[in-house]
Amino acid sequence: MRKKMMILLALAAAIAGSAFYLNRPEAMRPVQSTNNAYLRADYTNVAPRLSATVAEVLVRENQFVEKGQIMARMDDRDQRIAVQTAEAALQAARANLDMLESQAGIQASVIEQAEAALDADKAALTLAQTQERRARELLARKSGPQSMLDEAISTLASAEAKLHSDTASRDAARRQLDVYDARKEAARAAVAQAEATLADARLRLSYMTIEAPISGTIGQLNLRKGAFVPAGTTLAAIVPLQDIYIEAMFRETQLARVRPGQPVTITVDAIPDRQFQGRVDSIGPASGASFTALPAQNATGNFTKITQRLPVRIALEPDQPEADAMRVGMSVISEIHVDS
Repeated sequence: MRKKMMILLALAAAIAGSAFYLNRPEAMRPVQSTNNAYLRADYTNVAPRLSATVAEVLVRENQFVEKGQIMARMDDRDQRIAVQTAEAALQAARANLDMLESQAGIQASVIEQAEAALDADKAALTLAQTQERRARELLARKSGPQSMLDEAISTLASAEAKLHSDTASRDAARRQLDVYDARKEAARAAVAQAEATLADARLRLSYMTIEAPISGTIGQLNLRKGAFVPAGTTLAAIVPLQDIYIEAMFRETQLARVRPGQPVTITVDAIPDRQFQGRVDSIGPASGASFTALPAQNATGNFTKITQRLPVRIALEPDQPEADAMRVGMSVISEIHVDS
């Protein structure tokens, strides 16, 4: 009898334990798994900045390229002519500036000459004034003729007139120098504008060489020699397979204990005999339904609760064997070890 009671108690405990285990919250499981997961990579589209005709294609589909590697060359004749035109315009602007600087230098010399002439005029005026005063004194003492005074007065008037004339010439020369200075400022601005135009022309010429913006494998290559390509047209996608990661969609009820850094076991459907290791990188800020154009509105009385899924980004551990066989879009089974 006692033995039967022990067996019944053991069975009851096993049933209770099984019921507890089966009915415990999903988040309490030591491993959280999902097969709603795929390999992803942040690929980059390559597009020309300017419309042009493809002159040369230097890559092929599925080829690996390094960052900065030349993928294609466009017909750049128009852009080369624009560079030559801009270079000629810059040379003309610099020549004009040099000419104005030379003219300003000559005008400064003219002003110096005018200043020297004024000094001479002032000295001649002083002398004429002295001679006129002396002639008047001699005439007053009846020691000199009237003609001497007349000549002195005439000389004084000529000296005054010359001083006024040379002063006006000096002032005009100074104003002309101001004009040259203003023209030089305009010429410097023209040189700066020509330099900017040349830099822009050279930049547009550089756009005729299509370079890989990142390192990765080429996909969706749409480059054909002789084809006209409008600006902004996607020519290829570069997929950085070396930076591949996993986007796994977990149910919200699985994420209570999921944290960045937890280890993940990964099985790729295309490589079934190999398990890969990774770590939780981050958990998405919102469910996929939150980003839809028309999110669900449960405003009616017929509400049905639907468990949402959130994206979890999983980073692969580096240097794993056969990892180079992974391709973007492959299906994955991800198991997060939340107790590790």
